[in-house]
Amino acid sequence: MTIDLTEVLPITLYLALIILVVVLIVLAVRLIKTLNKVDRVLDDVNSKMVKVDGLFDIIDKVTDYAASVSDKIVSSVTNAIHFVMGKKKKGRGKNE
Repeated sequence: MTIDLTEVLPITLYLALIILVVVLIVLAVRLIKTLNKVDRVLDDVNSKMVKVDGLFDIIDKVTDYAASVSDKIVSSVTNAIHFVMGKKKKGRGKNE
């Protein structure tokens, strides 16, 4: 009784192929389950971001309004200082 390599090798390859296919099917099923969980998490985060987006819009508008008010105040103070300093220089030049 001799074992011929041409008979054993195909059987070994078929067994390895069957094991590989089973492992790939298990991995694919696990990947699908994981992707479903990730999809649910992303939907949850997206719905929460929509709720918080209105708050961020309000904060942005308030910040823009405060910046424009402070710019107007600084501009007014700067113009007043230039106006006062300009009159003092002119007054000194005439008296001397």
